[in-house]
Amino acid sequence: MKRTEMKQYDIIRVATKLLVPFILLFALYVQFHGDFGPGGGFQAGVIFAAAILLYAVVFGIGRVRRAIPDRVLELFTTLGVFLYIGTGYVGLFKGGNFLNYNVLAHEAPHGQHWGIFTVELGVGITVAAVVVSIFLAFARRRTPP
Repeated sequence: MKRTEMKQYDIIRVATKLLVPFILLFALYVQFHGDFGPGGGFQAGVIFAAAILLYAVVFGIGRVRRAIPDRVLELFTTLGVFLYIGTGYVGLFKGGNFLNYNVLAHEAPHGQHWGIFTVELGVGITVAAVVVSIFLAFARRRTPP
């Protein structure tokens, strides 16, 4: 008998339902305050993915697959990469170098802020989508008898 979710562990299920929103909130905090302190896109993406993986382990991978289809993960992976690269090209089109944030706004500090913000957002989205994709790919594999 193969179990795909932890129906018999009520405490783990309730604790997971309580913790996942706070883990996601912490991921957003790390994402949006990464340019002011430790953290940033990579760390936030991993934390966000960890919340989804915890949910998948406790409530079953099927629920996560229904909520986040493979096509959505592919879209988010691509979107994150395009945010990163797009920020670099906007700097080029505005007369600066690739990923030169100074030209992104009317003043260099504002350009730096928006450039770092969009690049880190792209990294966070990509990392979260890729980590969840890798987890689901491994979960899809069948072990030989």
